Amino acid sequence: MRTYDITLTISPDLPTWPGDPGVEIERVEKIEDGSNANVSRVDMGVHTGTHVDAPYHFLQDGITVDELNLSLLTGRAYVLHLPEVDLITAAVLEEAQIPPRTRRVLFKTRNSELWAGAETEFQTDFVGLSEDGAEYLVRRGVKLVGMDYLSIAPFKQSRPTHERLLEAGVVVVEGLNLTEVDQGRYTIYCLPLKIANSDGAPARAILIGV
Repeated sequence: MRTYDITLTISPDLPTWPGDPGVEIERVEKIEDGSNANVSRVDMGVHTGTHVDAPYHFLQDGITVDELNLSLLTGRAYVLHLPEVDLITAAVLEEAQIPPRTRRVLFKTRNSELWAGAETEFQTDFVGLSEDGAEYLVRRGVKLVGMDYLSIAPFKQSRPTHERLLEAGVVVVEGLNLTEVDQGRYTIYCLPLKIANSDGAPARAILIGV
């Protein structure tokens, strides 16, 4: 079995969503200055890098990230490679023939090339999931959806896709780095930080080949 780290490295060079806080990392205690240990502080938004959206992100009465069912964030997953697609619609998903009884789907698209190239600027033309694509996944009984860029939804069309998924109890994982991952079945472990009353949280995510 092979383990794939599909988590983006958090650094000041990491692109962030327009309007969200950038990443600041500062050592506030330094051994070379006489401190007993090195101690750092991090300042960033909860939707930085690889992260999980809680329903509260788009639903006023939705649960927060500390209330998520972790069983949805661990288990069998299917990576679907869609290299030529600019928008993931219901028609695209129907043609892709996702295996029956799949409950967790991760989308690998041309977005992954941005991480492979160490792109530091936010890109607005990333591949996203359409509203009808979200409805298709809900009808299929999918309970976790992951995307290889900073939003599951197309730029400036965030609400419809997110609402369809989150209202149905689907966990949304964004900012995955699937550069080295082929299409197929894996086991995913994705654990968001347990931040009280938060609309999201950074996560460490891995895939294990099965």
